Amino acid sequence: MSLTGKLAYHLFYKPRSWTREVRKFGGVFNVLRIKRGRAAMKKAAAQIKRSPVPAEAFGVYFLTGKKFWPLTAFCAGSLLRHAGSGIRPVFVDDGTLDERLMTRIYLQFPGCLVKKASDIEPEMARALPPSQFPLIHEKRKTYPHIRKLTDIHAGSSGWKLVLDSDMLFFKKPAEILHWIGDPQHPLFLRDPENSYHYSAGLMEALAGHPVPTHLNVGMVGLKSDAIDWIKVERWIGALEHAEGKSYLLEQAMSAMLAAGETVTVADSSEYVVMPGKEEAERPTATLHHYVAGSKEWYYKTSWKRS
Repeated sequence: MSLTGKLAYHLFYKPRSWTREVRKFGGVFNVLRIKRGRAAMKKAAAQIKRSPVPAEAFGVYFLTGKKFWPLTAFCAGSLLRHAGSGIRPVFVDDGTLDERLMTRIYLQFPGCLVKKASDIEPEMARALPPSQFPLIHEKRKTYPHIRKLTDIHAGSSGWKLVLDSDMLFFKKPAEILHWIGDPQHPLFLRDPENSYHYSAGLMEALAGHPVPTHLNVGMVGLKSDAIDWIKVERWIGALEHAEGKSYLLEQAMSAMLAAGETVTVADSSEYVVMPGKEEAERPTATLHHYVAGSKEWYYKTSWKRS
């Protein structure tokens, strides 16, 4: 970063970010508690170690990098703790994993697979030639969320389960294990809000079918070879031209990929998106997905209970 950029960050963007956090989480002291909890969580994440898993176990995918690895370690670690040895974590490099961290990942999760960015890039060029898919390639540079689709599914086949890192498991994920045993339909979490940004009419017109509502991609199972990348390329251009850019683009397009299909939506009483304070402090559900304001409870208490 240039000197001008560093000055702008420390004099303008960082103070504004701090002010937003204070307003969002109800005061300076609460923000400091959250920050202390986050620091403790990062230290604890480095101590997670799971038993070796067989290479033939079903791969569960995580897009991760330096910034997100502590969260990923807790999510994958809590999954393996409660699910047993039938799952193999596959960690997909967002471009920021270095050799030192990858060595630690293999030590913490023996038997896992790490897909390095240096291997992913030529795979993307072969599966999705930039001349044919310029918008997808531009999005991979500017919108990392889309890598949950491209870097995991493009050029591949079969069913894959992708999990976000900001989740924790608290007991045996029976519904996930049942799906893994015989995947037949796309699998999603249920979002308490209909969070696609884009209008239902536009999404339906582009997808050619009614789009399922309230899908959340914190957990999403899709069949790689069923994804029509020509449609995805077209959808990006049409959605953003009509209704602007949004960080929810990947969630919207994943729902569009499921349009016209039978969809399996996990039981929302067991697989909870945005848990409240009471559930976060005394978990009764199988899984929590800590989005929006619920991240407060993740850092203050929940990671200690998984």
